[in-house]
Amino acid sequence: MMRLAMLLLGADYLRKWWRTFRIVGWLWIAAGLVVFIDALDDAMYFPVTFFAWLLIVDGLSTLAVAWTGIGGQRVLRYVKGVAFLFAAILILAGHHHGNFILSMIFGTLFLTDGLLQSLSAWVVRYPRWQTALLGGAIEILLAVFFYQPYPTHYVGTVPYCLGLGLFFSGWSMLILANRVHRLPTTTFGHVMRMQLNDVQWQDRKSLSDVDAPLDWDGPPAESEHALTVHVWTPVGSSKQPGSRRLIVDRYIASVDANGVISTGHAALESQEGIYISLYPGVEIDRSPDDFSRLLRATHENNIPGLFQPNYQTESDAWCGSTIKVRIRNYSPDRLRIFWEEYKKDTTYNLTYRNCSSSVSRALEAAVEGAIGHLHGPQQGWTPLVRMLFTPELWVAAQIRKRARTMAWTPGLTLDYARALSMLVDPRPLGWLKMARLAIKRMARSRKRWREERLSVKERVGSQ
Repeated sequence: MMRLAMLLLGADYLRKWWRTFRIVGWLWIAAGLVVFIDALDDAMYFPVTFFAWLLIVDGLSTLAVAWTGIGGQRVLRYVKGVAFLFAAILILAGHHHGNFILSMIFGTLFLTDGLLQSLSAWVVRYPRWQTALLGGAIEILLAVFFYQPYPTHYVGTVPYCLGLGLFFSGWSMLILANRVHRLPTTTFGHVMRMQLNDVQWQDRKSLSDVDAPLDWDGPPAESEHALTVHVWTPVGSSKQPGSRRLIVDRYIASVDANGVISTGHAALESQEGIYISLYPGVEIDRSPDDFSRLLRATHENNIPGLFQPNYQTESDAWCGSTIKVRIRNYSPDRLRIFWEEYKKDTTYNLTYRNCSSSVSRALEAAVEGAIGHLHGPQQGWTPLVRMLFTPELWVAAQIRKRARTMAWTPGLTLDYARALSMLVDPRPLGWLKMARLAIKRMARSRKRWREERLSVKERVGSQ
């Protein structure tokens, strides 16, 4: 999550605060170790009950303002609020039941994620898959640790999780701070390589020369200048109807009545004339017999690819995109520089370099530094703190992790683009929005009361 947060804040912001990030990273690592070690015996000093009440306050606050969200934002608020309240209730339930249930939940989450990551790394064999396989094995070991009662009979579940979270967050922040420190001080036109992901980044202060608001109350209108992510879902792009499988259809592929597999498609379009839509130059055999072999992100599965010229040509030859996600706050210059470099290689790989991975990388290039630019370089910790308390950051980070350890699909790209749109085009904070609505209602009520009083006075006067 910290990697994505730093990507959205941008190199200029990071370079200014890298020393602070390094100090905070070490403090978080130390705090995580202290909390974890403290939970290894029965004499715990961690205030579990106080932590549970903090979760209750946060959960109730989130539920109170969840209705002010829009679309998926509202759903995320409700999910977060309910999850926090459920966790707090389990913590307060006591040693015999609550801690045991929490341990089983966390153990199952670690086990599921570890197995999924290990399996996908072994099957897909993307670059650095051995590191991902090791990470999956560590998660499985953590799951075993949560499942077995030793040494505290599940009493230390909450401190364990908090300690691990602080440790890994601090470690990520420390790595990023060191990388930012090693970045050269760049000038206009000088391209630097920042390995937050596998693309080149341009350190330029040119997101927009126009002052923008700090939040927008809704997605961009059709008349607004915005970046568009086009997504053809597997079901929406299938030529023939077939049996529906909820999760598989949404994120992997759909199978029509003839047994043909449809994986969907994704493209990115900017109003500056850039259109990124990578397609295989030769038809891929998508029959179930060959499909498993094509999942490997190895060189033998690389084929020539081609980039579609524009959306109109592609939609006329196939069909219109199923869903569009539009983003206001992006950098045309960064997107252009990424595109000029990326289009030199037309290689297509079904899992590692496909239409969805191309769009996701281009989208990250376009919004790199968007939040830091939006708030300005003098805002201190405000942009980071506000972003860390936005549920979409966690969602986007999980999608990014899952896609980079498996494969980018149109469904994952769609959810990722939606989450990023909520981050770089931030909506008003729930409490602020609710306060504004309350003030407007009070003003309308007072106006109506004045009108009623005037009406009564006029009737009395006429009598």
